[in-house]
Parts: sequence; C-alpha cells; structure tokens
Amino acid sequence: MEVIKSIFADRHCSFFLVVLLLASTMSLAIAEIHHHDFVVQATKVKRLCKTHNSITVNGMFPGPTLEVKNGDTLVVKVVNKARYNVTIHWHGIRQMRTGWADGPEFVTQCPIRPGGSYTYRFNIEGQEGTLWWHAHSSWLRATVYGALIIHPREGSSYPFAKPKRETPILLGEWWDANPVDVVREATRTGAAPNISDAYTINGQPGDLYNCSSEDTTIVPIASGETNLLRVINAALNQPLFFTIANHKFTVIGADASYLKPFTTSVIMLGPGQTTDVLISGDQLPGRYYMAARAYQSAQNAPFDNTTTTAILEYKSALCPAKCTTKPVMPRLPAYNDTATVTAFSGSLRSPRKVEVPTDIDENLFFTIGLGLNNCPKNSRARRCQGPNGTRFTASMNNVSFVFPSNIALLQAYQQKVPGIYTTDFPAKPPVKFDYTGNVSRSLFQPVRGTKLYKLKYGSRVQIVLQDTSIVTPENHPIHLHGYDFYIIAEGFGNFNPKTHKSKFNLVDPPMRNTVAVPSNGWAVIRFVADNPGVWLMHCHLDVHITWGLAMAFLVEDGIGELQSVEPPPADLPIC
Repeated sequence: MEVIKSIFADRHCSFFLVVLLLASTMSLAIAEIHHHDFVVQATKVKRLCKTHNSITVNGMFPGPTLEVKNGDTLVVKVVNKARYNVTIHWHGIRQMRTGWADGPEFVTQCPIRPGGSYTYRFNIEGQEGTLWWHAHSSWLRATVYGALIIHPREGSSYPFAKPKRETPILLGEWWDANPVDVVREATRTGAAPNISDAYTINGQPGDLYNCSSEDTTIVPIASGETNLLRVINAALNQPLFFTIANHKFTVIGADASYLKPFTTSVIMLGPGQTTDVLISGDQLPGRYYMAARAYQSAQNAPFDNTTTTAILEYKSALCPAKCTTKPVMPRLPAYNDTATVTAFSGSLRSPRKVEVPTDIDENLFFTIGLGLNNCPKNSRARRCQGPNGTRFTASMNNVSFVFPSNIALLQAYQQKVPGIYTTDFPAKPPVKFDYTGNVSRSLFQPVRGTKLYKLKYGSRVQIVLQDTSIVTPENHPIHLHGYDFYIIAEGFGNFNPKTHKSKFNLVDPPMRNTVAVPSNGWAVIRFVADNPGVWLMHCHLDVHITWGLAMAFLVEDGIGELQSVEPPPADLPIC
C-alpha cells in the first residue's frame, strides 16, 4: 500500500513539474526580445523659419517610439555619430539589478564618446502604460527623446475598454539656438539660461508661431470612438498645462501606473511626467485645438509664455476633406494657476488599496531649492551675472551635487575606488529654518559635494521633500531613478510631522516616478529599497540639475545573486 502511495505521489509531483515547466516555457515564449539601433547624429531640422543642425536619434525629431509588452526585454544599441558625449536614460523603467542600463552620465556609466557605442539591455517587469526615453547628458534631451509604450502582457488587457486608437503626445521645448550652447553660456556667466522660443507637440510648434502652420500635428478621431492619448512632458525646464477644446479627459494612468479614473478638462505635467487620458469623439465633427502652455510658479522669473497647438480632427462625412474652418481654441488656465494644479494632483489615486510601506526604517527630510554663490575672488564680473553679481546654484539639504568627471559612481562603488564620493549626505537639513518664509541670506550659499546616502537592501524609506523660498519658491518635479514610489501627501508651507500626518493617504495613494513638489510646499513619498545600485534623485528641470539640485542613493546589495547588482556589461563605455 505504501509503495502504491509513493508511486502515485511521484506521478503527482511529475505531473505538476511538467505543468510548471510548460507554463514557464509558454511565458518565456510569449515574452519578446526587442532589438533596436539608435544612431545619435546631427540632422537638419527647420523650425520657426530657421534650420538648425539638431542632435537626433535616427534623423527623427522626436525620436522613434518604442513599443513593448510587460515582461519583454529591450536591447538598444546606441551609436554616437554626434560631436557631443551622449547617454540615454529610460525614464521610469525600474532597471531591477540592471543599473548599468539606467543611463545618467557619470552616475551609472561614463558617456558614449563621439564615434563610440553602447548596448542598453534591460527587462520590463510589472510595468504598464506610458514612459519615455531621453538623453541624460548636457541639454541634449531638448531634441533627443521619444515615447516608450508598455502594453499589457500577452493574454491580459487594459483595466478599461480597449481604445480605438492610441496616440503619443510628446510636449517639448524648442530653442531657436543650439541648446548645448545655451547651457554652456549660462554656466560661463552664472546667470539663468535663455528661455525657450517655443513649445512643441510631437516636434511641431503649431499654428500660433511663425512658419509653423503647414506642419502642425494632426491627431485623428472619429465620431463615437474612444481614443487613448499618452501625454509626455519632454520639455527641458517647464511644467505645462494641456487641454483640448470642448473635450474632457478621463485620466486613467500616470508614469506607467494605473489610476482610479476621473474626469477633468485640463491636466498638468511637470517635466519627466506622463499622463494617460481617454477622450471621446462626442463633439460635432470638426477641428479642435489641443494646446499646451506654461504653468509658471516661480515669481518674477522669466519664462516662455507662448502656446503650442495641435489639431484634433474628426474623420467624418460631415467634415469636408480639408475641413477648412478654423479650429476651436480651448481655454487654458492662467500661467500661475496653482489651485488648478493642486486640484489635479489631489485627484490622483491608485485604482484599489495598495501596500504602502509602514514601520519606516529611514525617515528622511530633504529641502530642495535654489541658491546664490558669491562671486569667486579674482573672477571677472562677466562670470557672475546672477542677481547682484552672484552665480546661480541649487541644492538638496544645502548640498549642491557635483558629478564625477572621470568615472561613474556605480563603477566607483563596485570597484571600491576611493575618493570619488562620500556617503554622508545629510538625512535632514543641517540647519532648521523657516523654509517657506523670509530666509536669511547666510543660507543662500550651499556646499558643493558628491555626497550619497546609503540604504540597506529592503529598507522602508520615507522622504519629505520640502520646497524653500531661497531666491524663489517653485514647483520642482523630483525624479527618482530605479524606483516607483507612493505619494502619500502634499501640502503648502512648512511640513509639520505632528499636524500633517493626518493627511497621509496610506490606502490608495498614486504611484509615480516623478513628483511635482508644490511651490512653497512639500510632498511625502515612500518606497522599499529593493533595487541595489546607485540611483540619482534630481529635479527634472534641467536648469536645476545643471546647478546641482540632485543627490544619489547607494542601495547596498542584499543576500545572494537576485538581490545584487548584475556584473557590468563588457561594452560599458570607459571614461
């Protein structure tokens, strides 16, 4: 009898093993490996009546849209035929254990030199929705960017009715100049860089600019259909409002995480953020402008106050071939409409109850904001053209981040190279002050340093991100590489742990990779440090990262291979 039982058990086990093997083989067969070649090169691009030699990928502006499914692998060989160093960042991809493929220059890799190449290889796991890719070197991302769309796995579907069509909407920022020259000039003078000359939708400024009407982006829709717009703010330095005349949005996702659907007529995206919206073809057939313009929270700071447009065009027998009537123009919020921004961000919720980290191991408090360095001794006045003969700077917890120049931080960590960085980034501001009040001039000048903050693998982290009124308060889009996080609360004024804890949403907070920290306010985020490596956290206004508004986390390896950074690829660029 025991023998029969044993045989039956063995067969039972074997049967389950076969089923498991078949299941894993099927899932492997379904997951695809996508190979792409990116050639970074100068390309003639004409905008605003003038032709520029712009840096592009594969001669396209914006660059190619990459489409994958959850569970797939991306392999992108980048060949640099431009005259500048370049890296590519896959914005919002978790990069579990594959930090070498993350892309920020001198953080996870040395740049790809002119004439060089590097192959980025990484898996997409547990993410669905809209992300994007962009250069992470100097200001090249002004023209080097594109959409990265993650569809549901084979056999699964959207948590909403499948839209008839899907259209990426990339909001960009255009200089009638070489963007690299713009930032280099600002670095030389210490002044703020020149503002942009136009915004763009899918690379085109639209009808309200000179020499632009012929190439205005057209987005098709048919009466009665529901379409998905994947909106990406790829602008360098400007949060943007986006709306469509006479049409409502149903917001269903942001930063490749689904949201509890809600309806609004306008959305706001900080640079780096994405938002997925459904629109219905429920208006009279015709042409309707979609438009984007600045949300400007920094008082008295110059900004590009122009408006970019594209045209939502109904494909209908009622709309003649060219539908020549002038498109309907939407109403946009005022440039400084913080109330609309607050209402929008306060509407974001996860679709259901989520597991927010509790029992926090690392309780961090980071001030973020600008600063002014006194003019160095023996410097000429032309090198100190910031306010009152100073040079602009920026910092987190009074540390203005300095990137290495001859080795990447992840390499230095892995190879135990001394003298490249320290691990003494402060867990809280070195001096407590009235962050959003009148700040003493003695606090305007931060220290420079390459300071990292060390996190144990698996630690549960809470960060309060506190804007300051040093120079000017401003809405800062703070992006954390290698992680998604829950935004559990936002507010105005100085964060108060005693009174503001009651605002914490520990039930269904939204998950994002970039948080728009309110101007003169604060945001609280939480995540579990389950991805080893060196991960940059920075303001996604490129002018601010240039000035040092950044820091990096060093997340230590856990136990065993699956909790450790993979070895570096053989073709990792050398400095």
